[in-house]
Amino acid sequence: MIRALATFVFVALAALPVRAIEIQEITSPGGIKAWLVEDHSIPFTALSLMFKGGASLDAPEKRGAINLMTALLEEGSAQMDSVAYAEAIEALGASNRFDAGDDALTVSARLLTENRDAAADLLRQALTEPRFDQDAVERVRAQVQSVIRNEDTDPNSIASKAMAKLSWGDHPYGSSVNGTAETVAALTRDDLIDAKNRVLARDRVVVAASGDINAEQLGQLIDKILGGLPEKGSVPLPEQAKLQLTGGVTLIDWDSPQTVVSFAQPGLPMSDPDYFAAFVADHILGGGGFASRLMDEIRDKRGLTYGVGTGLSNAVYGETWVGGMASANEKTAEAVDLIKQEWDRFGESLVTDKELNEAKTYLTGEYPLRFNGNGKIAGILAGMQLIGLPADYVNTRNAKIEAVTAEDVQRVAKRLLHSDQIRFVLVGRPQGIAASN
Repeated sequence: MIRALATFVFVALAALPVRAIEIQEITSPGGIKAWLVEDHSIPFTALSLMFKGGASLDAPEKRGAINLMTALLEEGSAQMDSVAYAEAIEALGASNRFDAGDDALTVSARLLTENRDAAADLLRQALTEPRFDQDAVERVRAQVQSVIRNEDTDPNSIASKAMAKLSWGDHPYGSSVNGTAETVAALTRDDLIDAKNRVLARDRVVVAASGDINAEQLGQLIDKILGGLPEKGSVPLPEQAKLQLTGGVTLIDWDSPQTVVSFAQPGLPMSDPDYFAAFVADHILGGGGFASRLMDEIRDKRGLTYGVGTGLSNAVYGETWVGGMASANEKTAEAVDLIKQEWDRFGESLVTDKELNEAKTYLTGEYPLRFNGNGKIAGILAGMQLIGLPADYVNTRNAKIEAVTAEDVQRVAKRLLHSDQIRFVLVGRPQGIAASN
C-alpha cells in the first residue's frame, strides 16, 4: 500500500527526537551540496546518497531495469569482480547498500575513519565503473525473478499492486519497481548501462552524513565519490503523478479462508496547511495501533480482524491516505462497512481531549530505537532534502504537532474523509460484498 521509500522517509520524520539537532549545510569544492551532523564519539561516518527519480526513471517497456542495475552495483567494479569487490569492502570494515525505490536510488555507506578514503574509493568505483558481468547479471536477474514470482502469489502483494495500478495508472507509481517477469527477462547489458545513465548523475543527488567527519573533510569525500559521475542524467525527472482513484470495491478472486483488504483515498502533501492536522487525525483514526478508533471498533469490540491500520502515504510525486487489514471471508463485508462508518463519523464531532493529548504525546515523544544512530540520522537528512523540507524541520516539527487543535482535526476530517471516495481492493472470496465502480 505504502511505497517503500515514502514509508521510510515519513515514518522516520515522525520519529525524530525532541532534542535539537545541529545540521550544517555545506557545499563541496566541486559544488555538491550536503547536510552534516558531526558526531566524533565513534570513529565512523554514515553517508546517505539519494538520486532523485529512482526506479521511476525506467525507460518505457524496460520496467525493472533500474532495480536490476542497482542490485548489480555491488557485484564488481573496475578491475574487481563481485568476489574481489566484496572482499575489499570487508577488509576495510566498510559497508555499502544500494536500494532502488520509486522516488530515489539510495546508497547507504558506513566508513571507518582510519580507512575512510580507501572505502570511499570503492564506493566511487561502484557508482562510476560498475562491471555488469554476465554471470552476475544472470544470478541477480534470477533473484529478481524469484521476488516477482513471490509477489504474484502473495495476496498482500497482489492487493498492493492492484491498488497502485488503480491509483496511478501508467505512471511508474502504478507498477512494481521490480518490473514483470517478461520485462526483466528481456533486459540486456546495454539496458543496464542506459538505466545507470538515467539516474546516477550529479544534478539529481542529495547527500547527508553523520559521524566522525567535519565539513571540509565531507566536501572532499563527496567530490571523491561523486566527481566522476555525469553532470546531468540522460532523461528528465518524472512528471507529477495524477491520482486516478475513485470510490468503490475491486474484487480479486483468491482461494483463501480470509480476505486481504487494502483501501485508499486522496491524501495531501506535506506543504498543505492541514498536513499536521491530518497527521494527528490519522493517528487517532487508524494509525495509532491499539489506541486507534478503527482498531477499537473492528478488532477489540467485534473481533473481525487481528489488526487494522491507516497511514498518510506521501511520495515525491503524489500522495494518498491508505489503510489495510485482513478478515475472515464471512466477516469482511461487516469490517468494510465499519471502516466506512468510522470514516464518515470522524468529522461529525470534535475528538476528545484524551484522544488528542494521547496522540500528541505519542507523536512528539516516542523515539523508536530503529531510528537511533548515525546511519538513521544520515538517511533522515537525505530524505528531508529529497522531499524539500528545510533543515530546521527536525527542530520545529514537534511544535507543529503541539499546535494542532481538536477543531483543526475536525476541519481536515470534514475536508478529506468521505467514505464514498474510498477504493477498496479485496483479495479473497468475501461474502456479502460485491464489486462496484
